Amino acid sequence: MRQRLSSESDRYRGRRRVPRPSRRRYGMVAMAALVGAGLTVAGVQYLPDTKSVARPALVDLGAGSPTAEVAARAEAAERASRSRARDSAEDGVRADEDRWRLPLGEYAFTVAYGVVAGQSHPGVDLSAAPGREFRAVHAGRVTFSGWRGGYGNSVVVDHGNGIQTLYGHASTLRVTEGQSVSAGDVLGLVGATGDTYGPRLHLEVHTAGAAHDPVPLLRSFGVDLELGVESVG
Repeated sequence: MRQRLSSESDRYRGRRRVPRPSRRRYGMVAMAALVGAGLTVAGVQYLPDTKSVARPALVDLGAGSPTAEVAARAEAAERASRSRARDSAEDGVRADEDRWRLPLGEYAFTVAYGVVAGQSHPGVDLSAAPGREFRAVHAGRVTFSGWRGGYGNSVVVDHGNGIQTLYGHASTLRVTEGQSVSAGDVLGLVGATGDTYGPRLHLEVHTAGAAHDPVPLLRSFGVDLELGVESVG
């Protein structure tokens, strides 16, 4: 009988034996993997899809965003700007209604108010080149436009507060009765119609139905007929 050189327990001496996991443990690990995969798939199915979110919800979210707030501020600023522009335009209209102007751009002050050559002269004569435009000295309404005897082609403008102005000797008239005019609007062209010795504009100012010297009255409104200047503003 062969002598046993070593015992059975010493057969694997010198190297470590790695224990093998049992089959039961393999089954538990596989089961856990399958369950985890199932939960992952189910979770993905319940995530919200942004394409299917109701549009009002997206709008509500946008309303509270910084971009929406900036847009709202810009719109408010634009409304304020439009309001200021509208107020400025209205102020400009009111300023134009209160303004008084010279009736001509270039002229020579030739005949004053009063008595001339033994005859009453109820206005002033401003000599100018024929065809030059003459304008309303103040805003008002045209109450007469046509032929007026010795005045020739004439225009009468009612400015309210009992003040009326008359413009005579025109070659052509550019306004009609009932028309509203502003200070500086063209009324007609300088001519020599009626009783006159040459092309000129005859200007009269009436208050309460009586003629008054246009020079001091218009000067009180910032317009100097003798110097040919008007206030600016």
